[in-house]
Amino acid sequence: MYYVLSIFFPILAGIYLLVRKEMKDRKNLLITVAAALAITAVFVVFTFFFADPRMFTLFNLTDRLPVLFKVDEVSIVFSVMAVLVFLCAGVFSFAYMKHEETDESYIREKRYYGFYLIVFGVVIALCFAGNLITFYLFFEMLTLSSVPLVLHNGSREAVMAGLKYLFYSLSGAYMSLFGLYFIERYGNTLTFSEGGVISVQAAASHGGILLLTAMLMLVGFGVKAGMFPMHAWLPTAHPVAPAPASAILSAVIVKVGVLAVIRVVYYIFGVSFLKGTWVQTVWMTLTLLTVFMGSMLAYREPVLKKRLAYSTVSQLSYILFGFSVMNAGSVTGGLLHVLCHGFIKAALFLCAGAVIYMTGKTRVEELRGIGKEMPLLIWCYTIASLGLIGIPPTGGFISKWYLAEGALSSGIMGFNWIGPVILLVSALLTAGYLLPVTIYGFFPGADYDYGNLKKKEPSRLMTIPVLVLTVLSVLMGLFPEGIIDYLSHIVIKIM
Repeated sequence: MYYVLSIFFPILAGIYLLVRKEMKDRKNLLITVAAALAITAVFVVFTFFFADPRMFTLFNLTDRLPVLFKVDEVSIVFSVMAVLVFLCAGVFSFAYMKHEETDESYIREKRYYGFYLIVFGVVIALCFAGNLITFYLFFEMLTLSSVPLVLHNGSREAVMAGLKYLFYSLSGAYMSLFGLYFIERYGNTLTFSEGGVISVQAAASHGGILLLTAMLMLVGFGVKAGMFPMHAWLPTAHPVAPAPASAILSAVIVKVGVLAVIRVVYYIFGVSFLKGTWVQTVWMTLTLLTVFMGSMLAYREPVLKKRLAYSTVSQLSYILFGFSVMNAGSVTGGLLHVLCHGFIKAALFLCAGAVIYMTGKTRVEELRGIGKEMPLLIWCYTIASLGLIGIPPTGGFISKWYLAEGALSSGIMGFNWIGPVILLVSALLTAGYLLPVTIYGFFPGADYDYGNLKKKEPSRLMTIPVLVLTVLSVLMGLFPEGIIDYLSHIVIKIM
């Protein structure tokens, strides 16, 4: 029952908002959305503790293909991050979307919240998916339900970005669908199992086709995570979406690609089958190329939201690199960076959204003196930026430490040193593209017109979610022991 409530309550609430035409009071709309978000969060927590049985079949597509849900440790990691980000971005939306109060714009706002809740439910379903067919069905549903968030403002740029996102996502999904047939045939099951489902006999007799299948699925699911060569949708879609939608796109929806990779590598094929193969080598190469390329493109990008989008391309491949090394330390670092990046990048996109909402400025060079006008917001931006760079005492320092240490101790010739070097270079580039906002924001120079300076912090509905996410990113660096112990327990089970 808790599985059904966690997944379908927000989906049904979103559909209710989409189909109900007579809701004209914005206050009632926001109360409905806030209640749906809060109740869903409660249902998710109840699912962690009280779901019985731990594995639940909703219905059967065929005798061998059940739509199956279950709770495991990986589900909890991803769903906790998703719930916190969706709650914070949802509260931020209440203020950010206020300019949508005309009749036509109000309809767009109601549509936005409807799809926002549907996406929330679909993400929870992906976290709880117990087999590959269930994951694939909701993976496709996630693409279709999140496209309207990109299309929200209806401009030509938004339409083209939405079509690009749709084309890339569906192409990646079809590459992954190819793999389902071979896994079901040679693995005899699509149910996630720690250590994988590919038998020794299947690996010996059909190893070649299974390795090709694994590579196609890594690239296919890697589309959602922005991995080269299928990354181009991400910096196109983020800038045109509303800032809170960009936050969940960058912090949560792209993580679904990471979750898919974890399930495929560690719960379907298994480390023993993939480690040391050409698939691992190609995968590590693609992730490191993406890390460096994303950082360079972010460094050269003048538009703030697009700069943050390229940053997401880079940072997601930090995580994928950790999983591709298949070392206990690197996998722990990858899981920790899932959480850290989720909170940090959501905070950064919400900061960018608040600045755009308050000033209308979108380019980095336009933000001179912004720290004088909005000191609390830009301090949050600065602290979150330090976390993304990997400066202590933030959680980003801890996660990147584990990633680098895991690569160094992996013993993989070449990658055990080039991996940490690229991560370090990327960290320097990250400082180069994030900190200028802080430097010129607080130190605008002698020619800055201080006479016209006006303090204009965003409303509490914008500031508090940013503050919560920033504090979470710091707390993960100050008190990482419990989280790392929990993640290490997961790693022991799946390696």
